[in-house]
Amino acid sequence: MQRQDLPAVLQIAAEVHPDYPEDEAVFAERLTLFAGGCLCLATREGTLAGYVLSHPWQADAPPALDTLLQRLPKPAPAYYLHDMALLPAARGLGAAGRAMPLLAAQAVAAGCREMALVAVNGSAGFWARQGFRVREVPTLAAKLASYDAAARFMVRPL
Repeated sequence: MQRQDLPAVLQIAAEVHPDYPEDEAVFAERLTLFAGGCLCLATREGTLAGYVLSHPWQADAPPALDTLLQRLPKPAPAYYLHDMALLPAARGLGAAGRAMPLLAAQAVAAGCREMALVAVNGSAGFWARQGFRVREVPTLAAKLASYDAAARFMVRPL
């Protein structure tokens, strides 16, 4: 992902995650803080069809939606998948699954012990197929509820 991709990324986010809006500053900050964890999926024609935002982070403490991080923790025991979004035409082609080894390699290189995410929009099954398991963390209940009633905190060991 490059800075000039942000308008297209924001359009994808608005279409795929209309119930979870985030300001452009959130996307720009993630790109600045950890560019290697910000990926774009392009079609053969070169138009963007999806993206990933990810970065090292604290264990069992996903950032709240639409929140600036200021900086990344060091050391960071977890690699947080902040967002993965694919336009409908790009789904079912295996792109998300192919991104996982790259993201896992980045997590290991960053010294993380696990990957973590908040599964929304009924995506827990997909993430379970990628090796993630639900982790019950009572202190996260209110934060998860800010997404939706079905949101699940999930973790994958590295």
